[in-house]
Amino acid sequence: MALISAGGPLAGGAESWHRRGMSHSIDAPVPWIFGYGSLIWSPGFAYEAAERALLRGAHRRLCVLSHHHRGTPERPGLVFGLERGGACVGRAFRVAPDAWPAVRDYLREREQVTAVYREALRTVRLAGGETVTALVFLADPGHAQYAGRLSLDEQLAYVHGARGSSGANEDYVINTAEHLAVLGIKDRQVLALSAMLKNGRQGA
Repeated sequence: MALISAGGPLAGGAESWHRRGMSHSIDAPVPWIFGYGSLIWSPGFAYEAAERALLRGAHRRLCVLSHHHRGTPERPGLVFGLERGGACVGRAFRVAPDAWPAVRDYLREREQVTAVYREALRTVRLAGGETVTALVFLADPGHAQYAGRLSLDEQLAYVHGARGSSGANEDYVINTAEHLAVLGIKDRQVLALSAMLKNGRQGA
């Protein structure tokens, strides 16, 4: 499984950005995990602390077709990935070294059902100002389930009515938007799509 070294935005194409530093391994404990989607509100693993955190060099986007958790191959849903460029505010979780093997295996089972993400070590800045190395999951632009840059209307078409093993795609987006708001994180695209989904429910 590919792993990218810590760092900020890179010169060159998206492929080089995703593939640099692939000699690293996460068999050794990684002290922090960066969540930007459902990990923010449903991490599902044991952690010692959680803080709001800033990742530079990548941004949150609904850019991954979901064939398992929030959709099916016949009716794909849409889930979040990290795309090159910009910045992303999310939530960082500190994991105890002795818990790392179980957490790593859990995350791979949860996030890598179809290997649509690349595992990366990146530098994030915690709310208190400390800079730490964290594991992040980057959307793989070469994967068949990579949806790219979709308009809000296109995102809505995928999300509305899609459902997978983890539930309705609409709930996934709305829950993420609501928890971002609680943390004081402003993501206009996510908030706008959540509002569209809620309005659709009210009008149904």
